[in-house]
Amino acid sequence: MKFFYLICVLLLLNSCSVKDTQSQTQSNKSLKPIKIKPSDDKPEFIADLKNISQDVSFYTKNIQENFFFAQEEYEKQYFKVWNLDKVSISLQDAKWAHRRYKVGDTYGENLQLHTEAFFRDNLQNANYEAYQSINKKALTLVNVNLRAFPTNKPVLKDPKQAGEGFPFDYLQNSSIAANKPLIISHYSKNKKWAFVESSFAFGWVKSRNIVIINDKYTKIWQKAQQVFIVKEGVPIYSQDNEFLFKSRIGMILPLVEEDEDFYTVLTLSKYKNKKPLYIQSKIEKTIASRGILKFNAQNINMILKEVSKTNYGWGGIFAQRDCSSTLRDFYAPFGLWLPRNSSKQSSLGKIIKLEGLSNDAKLKILKKEGLAFRTLVYKQGHIALYVGEYKNQAIIFQNVWGVKTKKDGVEGRFIIGRPIFSTLEVGKNLKNFDTNASMLINLKSISIL
Repeated sequence: MKFFYLICVLLLLNSCSVKDTQSQTQSNKSLKPIKIKPSDDKPEFIADLKNISQDVSFYTKNIQENFFFAQEEYEKQYFKVWNLDKVSISLQDAKWAHRRYKVGDTYGENLQLHTEAFFRDNLQNANYEAYQSINKKALTLVNVNLRAFPTNKPVLKDPKQAGEGFPFDYLQNSSIAANKPLIISHYSKNKKWAFVESSFAFGWVKSRNIVIINDKYTKIWQKAQQVFIVKEGVPIYSQDNEFLFKSRIGMILPLVEEDEDFYTVLTLSKYKNKKPLYIQSKIEKTIASRGILKFNAQNINMILKEVSKTNYGWGGIFAQRDCSSTLRDFYAPFGLWLPRNSSKQSSLGKIIKLEGLSNDAKLKILKKEGLAFRTLVYKQGHIALYVGEYKNQAIIFQNVWGVKTKKDGVEGRFIIGRPIFSTLEVGKNLKNFDTNASMLINLKSISIL
């Protein structure tokens, strides 16, 4: 078995305060009732969140499917950067953000316009003269942010505009969970940052948060039986009970051994003298699966609830998820690999174009052709998952920041900021709902996986 092989190799790897009730009562005696005039401005709410079931099990109750996706293909994609001779991203693509963002229309964390020096200094520090000079395999030690410049400082558009400012930092490419494969192109001039490629995205990470691994050991890691994490946010510890990181849906770890209640997995969270320090961690079988899960109602319920524990986070900022990373991680424990951004995800599977059709025609096609939990619903810049019908309405699962509104020609947002089940016209009940911005009217395609 695979984990017996890994056991043998491990020998090589680690040579509210209490109030005064009496005074409160005395004070209340002197109070006179205040008459409040009723207001016509009642607080608005999203009707879908009250009228549409938010329980995933409602939508999976009729699912009869019980099959596996291809674990071998998933692992091939997951580990692909460890099987490259060099970073596969072109230098031009690596520098995309330096061409796109310029002085004059971008803002910093103080909500003031960036200076020319900000862009000049970051470009110089990026050290692109050394591009593809390292080409070493590596592993993340903790959850890391993948940045478009070698800096934590943000690039924001005009924060006075709806849908801009916080949390839309355009330097936030993505986030990568702990113990995920990377390949390093080169380091910034100050050595604080490394430009890396992962299986689904590329950019800058802090050098201290990754460690280089010899090719010999990347092969060992890949050959092991893999354990797929199925619970979100569970602390994982070393054998000495030292905290390493929290579990995250979409994470897989190599199996060393198992008993009735626990998996022992290989982890890597720190290093000595810039050398990897391999650690064995015991994790309960309730938080992981040896191999991929069957795609069935019970497992869909479990995984979708877990990915819903995080709020909306643009580019994975603050260890949250955005629309596309929510879907990526949802499918991961089932062994279905998705690319990072919404446009690339929409190009998978059987694609049905919907542009130019009426709203009724789009809904008719979605209901007829769509497979619950296997159909991606795409509009420019946003993607969701078709889950079936509720009271004859097509329902999607989406991680969404907010609903576009418009009053007297001025655009606004009604903030949601989390994963929800909704119709394709979520927020339609709002007084200032912007009909032209709805998911339905802008629907470009559906993709059946």
